[in-house]
Amino acid sequence: MTLKTQSLPPHILDIVRNKGTEQPFTGKYDSWDKPGTFLCRQCGLALFTSHSKFHSGCGWPSFDQEIKGAVLSQPDADGRRSEIICSRCQAHLGHVFHGEHYTDKNTRHCVNSLSLDYVEDLSITDTEEALFACGCFWGVEYYFKKLDGALKTEVGYSGGHKDYPSYQEVCSGATGHVETIRIIYDPKKLSYEELAKYFFEIHDPVQADGQGPDIGSQYLSIVFYYDDHQKKTAEKLIQILQDKNKQDKNYKISTKILPASIFWPAEKYHQDYYLKTGKSPYCHVYTKKF
Repeated sequence: MTLKTQSLPPHILDIVRNKGTEQPFTGKYDSWDKPGTFLCRQCGLALFTSHSKFHSGCGWPSFDQEIKGAVLSQPDADGRRSEIICSRCQAHLGHVFHGEHYTDKNTRHCVNSLSLDYVEDLSITDTEEALFACGCFWGVEYYFKKLDGALKTEVGYSGGHKDYPSYQEVCSGATGHVETIRIIYDPKKLSYEELAKYFFEIHDPVQADGQGPDIGSQYLSIVFYYDDHQKKTAEKLIQILQDKNKQDKNYKISTKILPASIFWPAEKYHQDYYLKTGKSPYCHVYTKKF
């Protein structure tokens, strides 16, 4: 299990850790009707499938059945309602109500969208997450989406000191952020080591001032690790690459290994950029290195 607390923005932490509530009719998944699975935003456990989702009109995503064993119910602090939490990491999800007769199951799990992630896979039961930075995130996402087992990709900004940065602010270099990709993956199909190897193979980890023609601090190569396993895996792969290239005067790997920090999603027009435009990356090329 990868606990993603350190990468969650304050408005999500307020929900999952402080038991806050998002405003009704503002959540991403309120009217969402695509087939797939909804995950715990904090730990990636599968909680609900789209088969149990229905439109209640309450302003929050509604489900009449949880995935068995994934959701726990407990008395709410207000003494009137029943709170629901992730059974694994205890992240706050929302509340559950019975006896409203919305569906035959007569149950409504009223869930905050910010407590959830979504993947287009109806059979997934658990997921892991990785954060990488290696140049323009358009090209990085283009390649990672090709991997079997990569369930979801999202581009954004990490490693900086300003909350809710914009693309223009990040490009100025004043916020300290780098363009980053968040990858939710199926650990039964794809290991973190395989993912990290691929990361090193779709960019030039020797380049220290950016990636390809994209020069600037926002384009640096960084592995943001969530736990000791991810950190040690990245360190091992860097050592392998440096050992292979000792005859080259430029053998030194420039990739930094840093603890995960807040991931700020980039603006909508950056997401799946090459898929939307039909273009191909100009600054990333796959080169087998392992």
